[in-house]
Amino acid sequence: MKMLHYLTAGLCVSVQLHAQEAKPKIPTYLTVETARAEGVDVDLQGEYAGEKLGAQVIALGNGTFRAVLLQGGLPGAGWDGSAKVEIEGKLEAGLVSFDKDGWKAALSPDGLSGEREGAKFALKRIVRKSPTLGAKAPEGAVVLFDGSNCDAFEGGHFDDLNRNLLASGSKTKRDDFQNYSLHVEFILPFKPLGRGQDRANSGVYMQDRYEVQVLDSFGLKGLNNECGGIYSKTPPSVNMCLPPLTWQTYDIEFAAAKFDAEGMKTQNAVITVKHNGVVIHENVEIASPTGGGKKEGPTGGAIQLQGHGNPVCYRNVWLVPKP
Repeated sequence: MKMLHYLTAGLCVSVQLHAQEAKPKIPTYLTVETARAEGVDVDLQGEYAGEKLGAQVIALGNGTFRAVLLQGGLPGAGWDGSAKVEIEGKLEAGLVSFDKDGWKAALSPDGLSGEREGAKFALKRIVRKSPTLGAKAPEGAVVLFDGSNCDAFEGGHFDDLNRNLLASGSKTKRDDFQNYSLHVEFILPFKPLGRGQDRANSGVYMQDRYEVQVLDSFGLKGLNNECGGIYSKTPPSVNMCLPPLTWQTYDIEFAAAKFDAEGMKTQNAVITVKHNGVVIHENVEIASPTGGGKKEGPTGGAIQLQGHGNPVCYRNVWLVPKP
């Protein structure tokens, strides 16, 4: 451990430094207004759509962007599943230019336009919303969080901006949930300089055992450790992650693993997940707990909204028990 001495306001201050210095904190924005006020590229990121072509534009910080072009349209809205075209660009004089493999395009607040092999295209910015956003808890539901209090969660607390949102990093006090339908709404912070698992990481755990990953995976490949993945096990069939600072939904049907009288497992847990209204897992078996999940057994478990050092927030969380 080293000791650093420096002068501040006329005083000598001593600070202990550990041998391994902490990494600089990556700027994180919780609202569009905050990002915009600091001149961050929040207004150009997002989704763009036109005739038989879609684009997802990812802000990567310091005026750099990645345009992901998809034939047929956007994920869950026309994309034909063919290989995506990814092009890097930089903001200069209010315009982002992209040029790669015959694709030429320019991005401005008016949209994304360009051409490929003489064929021109013009895409307009769109904002998609999940069809289940704001879904009301039906009769018989267990309301876990409705914005009025955090009482259903062990260690539950509101977000730092006092928006009556549930901050990540807690689990339900009830730990006996077995089979159910679960509705969860979440919003991801904007971390343009973040990469991989450092970009708005959280997760929704079934029975405190099986994690459906929450991550800013907008425009990415859709791997098993990205948003919507059964963490480290099964990737989503389509990456339905919307841009950060957009409210998103998970609608989950979960059937617990079954055990015989001797405690031996006779059937794996089964899950179906809709992400923003699109089925990304359908009757998928989960053979064992995901990372950090508790050991399988015949008893039920809690719903965990994982805290992973990022200010991910949740709202409108409810569950309908099933036989």
